[in-house]
Amino acid sequence: MGVIKIREGIYSVGVLNPGLRLFDVIMKTEYGTSYNAYLLTGEKNVLIETVHARYFDEYVENVQSIVDLSKIDYIVMNHNEPDHSGSLARLLDLAPNAQLLATPAGRIYLPLITNKPMPAMRAVQDGETLELGGGRTLRFIHAPFLHWPDTMFTYLESEKTVFTCDFLGAHFCEPTMSDLKLQYRSAYERALEEYFDAIFSPFKPYVLSGLSKLDALDAETVCTSHGPILHKNGFLEDVRRRYAKWSTREPRQQKDIPIFYCSAYGNTAALAARIAEGIKSVIKDAAVELYDLTVSDPCSLTGRMNAADAFLLGTPTINKDALLPVWQLVNSIDAISAKGRPVSVFGSYGWSGEGVPAVISRLKGLNMNVFEEGYRCRFVPSDAELQAAFEFGARFATALG
Repeated sequence: MGVIKIREGIYSVGVLNPGLRLFDVIMKTEYGTSYNAYLLTGEKNVLIETVHARYFDEYVENVQSIVDLSKIDYIVMNHNEPDHSGSLARLLDLAPNAQLLATPAGRIYLPLITNKPMPAMRAVQDGETLELGGGRTLRFIHAPFLHWPDTMFTYLESEKTVFTCDFLGAHFCEPTMSDLKLQYRSAYERALEEYFDAIFSPFKPYVLSGLSKLDALDAETVCTSHGPILHKNGFLEDVRRRYAKWSTREPRQQKDIPIFYCSAYGNTAALAARIAEGIKSVIKDAAVELYDLTVSDPCSLTGRMNAADAFLLGTPTINKDALLPVWQLVNSIDAISAKGRPVSVFGSYGWSGEGVPAVISRLKGLNMNVFEEGYRCRFVPSDAELQAAFEFGARFATALG
C-alpha cells in the first residue's frame, strides 16, 4: 500500500494482504488483512512493529522511503507473534544502531522467534517513559493477554496517539488505512466481530482491563496492527463500546445448561431427552436446550457452548470413537476459560463403547469439571436405563449447587 502519512512525523509503513483467506489456521478472513507498522520521525526515529516475513521487502522499501534504516534509534515490539515479528531478524541486520524494546515476556520470546542473540534488546516496565526529544514522549503500558502475555500499548503523549497492537483491530484490508474513509462499513463491522470472537473472546477479563487502560489515556487516535486506524471522530468510540459489550457477561436469572448430541438411530437422543428432564426436576427454571448436531452446524454453536454455565455432550460410538460433529464442538471449547466448568458426556453404544470415555478424557485434559464418568447404555435404552439417565441428569444438576 506504500507509505501513508498519518500526521507530521507519524507514518504508516505496513503492507496490505488483500488475498488472505485464513489466518493462523483458526479464522477465515473474507476481507483479507493488513500488517500494520508505524514509523515516528524526529530527533529520534522509532519503528513500531514489523510485518509478516513474506512482506519484508515491501516493508523495508516503505521505511527507507522516509528514513535510512541505519538512522533508526528504536524498534518497539508491542507483540511478538510472527505476523508482527516475522521481519525482525532481517531488519536488525539493516538497522544496527537500533535498540529493541519489548515487555519482559517479549524479551523472552523474541530470541526464540528470531533465533538471534539480542544484545541490544531492553525490557521496558509498565508505565515507563522514553523521551524522544522535540517534546515527544513514549509511554509503555503493559496489556498482557491481549492476546499474548507479551502485549503492551505504546502511547505517544504529545500526539494523543496510542499504538494498541492487535487490540481493537480487525482482519480487514482497508487501502486508505483510515476509518474516516471506509466505504464498506457493514463488512468492516462483520470483520471486527469475527476478529474479536476468534482472537479476544477467550480473554474477556483482560479486554475489559485493556479498555480501562485506554480510558486512562487522552487518546484521539488508535493505531492498530490490523485493519484501519481508528479516530475519536470516527469509529473509535463505537469499537470500544462493542468490545465492552462483547466482553461483559449479562446477569442470568436461570442456569444455562445446553445439551449437544448426535444420534444415529435415536437412542442417544432418547438419553438426551431424559437427562434434560432429570436436570429440570432439580433446577426447575434451568434453561436446558437440546441441540442435534446432525441438524445444527457445530461451528454455529461454539458461542452457545462457551457461554453456558455447564453443558453435556452426547455421542454414540462408531468404529471405536465419538462422532465427528461432537469432536468438532469439543475442539471449539474455549480452553482458556473452560477450566473448572461442569460438563459430562453420555451416549448409546453397541459393541465396545469407546465414544463417551474418549470425549471424557479430552475434557479432563482441558481441566474441566467432569461429572462422574458420564453415562452409557448399550443399543436401545430400556425403561430402566432411561430412568438411570433421568437420575444421572438429576445428579448432574444437584452437583451444580
